[in-house]
Amino acid sequence: MDARPNILFIMADDHASKAISCYGHGINATPHIDRIAAGGVRLDHCYVTNSICTPSRASILTGTYNHVNAVMTLDDSLNNRLPNVAKHLRSHGYQTAIFGKWHLGEGAAHEPTGFDEWAVVPGQGEYHDPVFHHPKGARRHEGYATEIITDMSLDWLERRDTERPFFLMCHHKAPHRSWEYHPKYEHLHAEDIELPPTFNDDYRNRAAGAAAAKMRIADDMTYLDLGLVQPEGGHEVGEPYQDSRKLPPFARALRLIDRRTGEGYSFEDERAYNHFKFQRYMKRYLRTIASIDESVGRMLDYLDAQGLAENTLVIYTSDQGFFLGEHGWFDKRYMYEESFQMPFVARHPRSIPAGSICTDMASNVDFAPTFLDLAGVPVPSYMQGNSLLPILRGQSPAGWQQYAYHRYWMHRDVFHNTYAHYGIRSHRYKLIYWYNQDYGLPGTRPGGEPPAWELFDCEKDPLELMNVHADPAYADVVKEMTQALEAKMREIGDDPAH
Repeated sequence: MDARPNILFIMADDHASKAISCYGHGINATPHIDRIAAGGVRLDHCYVTNSICTPSRASILTGTYNHVNAVMTLDDSLNNRLPNVAKHLRSHGYQTAIFGKWHLGEGAAHEPTGFDEWAVVPGQGEYHDPVFHHPKGARRHEGYATEIITDMSLDWLERRDTERPFFLMCHHKAPHRSWEYHPKYEHLHAEDIELPPTFNDDYRNRAAGAAAAKMRIADDMTYLDLGLVQPEGGHEVGEPYQDSRKLPPFARALRLIDRRTGEGYSFEDERAYNHFKFQRYMKRYLRTIASIDESVGRMLDYLDAQGLAENTLVIYTSDQGFFLGEHGWFDKRYMYEESFQMPFVARHPRSIPAGSICTDMASNVDFAPTFLDLAGVPVPSYMQGNSLLPILRGQSPAGWQQYAYHRYWMHRDVFHNTYAHYGIRSHRYKLIYWYNQDYGLPGTRPGGEPPAWELFDCEKDPLELMNVHADPAYADVVKEMTQALEAKMREIGDDPAH
């Protein structure tokens, strides 16, 4: 029997670390995800190279930055002829599978390769009775997406060859927008959730990109997002709220109805309306996470029951972070911390000390090299990340990476108006360059705003409210961080002009 470790990689979509209870923010309970951290390690400085679904997934599979794997925007697809971590593991004896969200393109040139078995949702997929693409075609599965993906994963584990190690990627659709939770969690989070301190941010002392973004809970959510209809007319489900402007005088007569229960809502003023939307958003979001946590528990229980827990690396993460009302926003894309930081907990009882907290820098390009290193498979030279095994085991090597790099290309996309930017983060400082150009990439439109710099002192200003790039007291920091950014771009081969 092959005694090499198994690898179970569980990834959610848009799961902020603040919505995992072991991170200590207190807004919800995730006891089963916490089991992974309690039996292993929690990473506090794991970052995404590009805070959007498709590019992040490409980096996780290939171990490369997006300018290398050519998946820079949501409009790009991964060429499945490229090498990836599953192909390397399979060629070295691992059995491999992926179930759930793929989001790296559709059709023969972009469907999953390197996997012995796969079933993935097209695009974002559906929460209820979702369609899955299989190697022999597409078919609809009855039920709730999170449970179906878990069922597929457990069924494959049950049928696997027990003489060989496995690599399983369980990719949940939830908690992606539009946050359609399982009815059994309808009454979860009955109490109101506290507004984040930056909910009413006015975006002063920041570059223009912060104020320009169209992802404000108050202005940019849709009826579909919140499971509502407005029968009195004006807008259909899925269209923007009328409050993309200031509420008109007839706001007191505005009436919204819950799509599922028929319950009606009306509002006294704009503040009450915005508070309602925040609460509605957060409760729907957290209820979808409750299903994920339950499913993680099912996976962990299976490993325990089969005697597999001791020699299986279990990872829970998300494809990026997410705004939960910070700065008034939902969504991601930005290099600001809530969007940039990925949750990451890992357990491998044979090698990772239980209950550890790691503050070393990590990135999603490091995931693939980590899997190969654990499996004893040579890490190919094209991969740009580093194996995380030393820091997961509490053995931070001398010279470990001190910076995390991020680049977002989708300049001023129609729906979110997020400006193109790149930057670098150290433990204390974050430098962002808003270059505000699209370079002709698909799905974008030309800029016109002048480039701008931001520097944040994350120790003194963890909420990232004060850009100190022009502050003379930080002149030496600006020089140091700019040089580090330029060095990182040379190291990974990212040309700022392309």
